[in-house]
Amino acid sequence: MSSADAVEYDYLQTPEAIRVRCEQVFELAKAGQLEHWELDESRLGEVAVRVLSVTRRTYPDLKLIPYHGRYRHFDVGGVPRLADFSRKIAHLSSDEQLAARFELVITSVLLDAGAGPSWRYRGADGAEYTRSEGLAVASYELYASGALDGKGLAELSESTLGSAFQVTADNPLTGLAGRAALLRRLGQVVANTPEYFGSEAPRLGNLGVHLKRAANSAGQLAASAILHAVLAALGPIWQGRPTLSGKSLGDVWRHSRVGFVPFHKLSQWLSYSLFEPLESAGVHIADGSALTGLAEYRNGGLYFDAGVLKLRHPEARAQTHAVDSDLVIEWRALTIALLDRTATLLRAILGMSAEQLPLARILEGGTWRAGRAIAAEEREGGGPPLLIVSDGTVF
Repeated sequence: MSSADAVEYDYLQTPEAIRVRCEQVFELAKAGQLEHWELDESRLGEVAVRVLSVTRRTYPDLKLIPYHGRYRHFDVGGVPRLADFSRKIAHLSSDEQLAARFELVITSVLLDAGAGPSWRYRGADGAEYTRSEGLAVASYELYASGALDGKGLAELSESTLGSAFQVTADNPLTGLAGRAALLRRLGQVVANTPEYFGSEAPRLGNLGVHLKRAANSAGQLAASAILHAVLAALGPIWQGRPTLSGKSLGDVWRHSRVGFVPFHKLSQWLSYSLFEPLESAGVHIADGSALTGLAEYRNGGLYFDAGVLKLRHPEARAQTHAVDSDLVIEWRALTIALLDRTATLLRAILGMSAEQLPLARILEGGTWRAGRAIAAEEREGGGPPLLIVSDGTVF
């Protein structure tokens, strides 16, 4: 890799690059120069009001909004799975407890891309769950079974995962093969990356111990350092993505006018989800708002369904789009830029600072809930507004 490519590669792995490149797309939209999208910023205030309304219903005391992390989904249905999990690991050392929490969260997040509109999962409690909550319960129960230890990860087959997630011809799960392959690669990476996972007894959860030890003397760890570690440690699991000098860039896609536009949606979702496990180990997360919003269909659908974003060519609504298409790249980039602007509006309405109301709490309160609610109003089943070809690892 040339020095110029190395600099560009490293830059594209940062939250700063995500914001800068997405803002470039946003400026093109403001100038009316995007091929696929029109922007109506006048409706952004309505979105902020909608998001605040949803947030107040769910979290009446706005000071108690949790992070937008995977922990939110494990206790769905009123079942105290996290408390049960904590009791089961209480006899372990602090580092071992942190490692177990990391393993639960990482595997669950990597299985969390869109499930599709028809998939259902019946949990051990007898209740039926769908979408992210269903994937959380399914992944929690799969991890609790012991099937996702080091060997289990490396050898996980599509049929094994399909059976665990109750997939049948009548209960299809989007991207099943892609999810299984992703976890197999994860197992291989754990075995071959001692810097993050250990050499004598490699373990996925050792990433948590690595990050705990990276905190400063005051116990503080920058959110950007968590994302950096996630991208560096787990980067090799991403395949079929754009490359630079033969090295995979991850969730980074080439736009015809802007060039490479990074999103790192799943990696940032994972980073947010690791805040609470680290805090339980005594680590204080600094500058949580350094990470960006998440470029996925709930947040993007919020702006689409609310009329902030409009397709320049309406017939595209009925078409299926690839994740590397300009249309999807633009939609995702505009979503990132609009989430930052929505956060600014909400803080102004509430008289709160970024420290008091970080983006991780706005997302949870929040934008994805509002996106899900408006989708249910607009479409039976509440699915995404556009048809996207996904391998189960992007959206």
